[in-house]
Amino acid sequence: MDENLTTVQEDIHYRFRQVKLLELALSHSSWANERGCPAESNERLEFLGDAVLELCVSQEIFLRYADADEGRLTKVRSRLVKTTTLAEVARSLGLDRSLRLGRGEEAQGGRERDGLLADSVEALLGAVFLDGGFEAARELVLRLLGPRFPETASVPPAKDYKSRLQEITQETHRERPVYNLADASGPEHSKVFAVEVVLPDGQRFLAEGGSLKKAEQAAAALALATLRPRSDA
Repeated sequence: MDENLTTVQEDIHYRFRQVKLLELALSHSSWANERGCPAESNERLEFLGDAVLELCVSQEIFLRYADADEGRLTKVRSRLVKTTTLAEVARSLGLDRSLRLGRGEEAQGGRERDGLLADSVEALLGAVFLDGGFEAARELVLRLLGPRFPETASVPPAKDYKSRLQEITQETHRERPVYNLADASGPEHSKVFAVEVVLPDGQRFLAEGGSLKKAEQAAAALALATLRPRSDA
């Protein structure tokens, strides 16, 4: 199997039964058109994946935010499925490097375009849906977008600390920060978690929080304060 296809499957923690679907999901229309096979692009999978994504996210926020009205649910969903969010997901998975692009699209910087990258995530979801069914697609959506769900249905900030930090390290080192659980103490009902974030250049930042997610966010915030002191200004 192509090493590229193996890497993508490892990164999304899903093994395709029909690897051809993954190949199709990674094939941009520019690549297919240059080879005279326009039907072998990911556009149809993107169409399907868009619907799968919206349904999976809608179901999750409906269940997660029981007291939220339709307007607030719509705002949360819009932030989770918007182009820039999906492009961040694509970069975190390395899809910007894995996509098969035509020479023209490559020369025009297609691998950096948010719209193209967001489409690739939708195509990937469409492929997983066809290969493994709705539950497999739902699990992947939650795996990819789970850290981006706000704690409440109030309008979340444009970006969280972890997302901001990941953008910076990918820009500077083409790598993601690594989060390690350093300690967990206290009784079950009020545990305190200590998390250390390790940056690609070796810098380490330790922080605590009342949940693993909060501790990770706190560690990322510490790192950001060092890397970009005025990033929130």
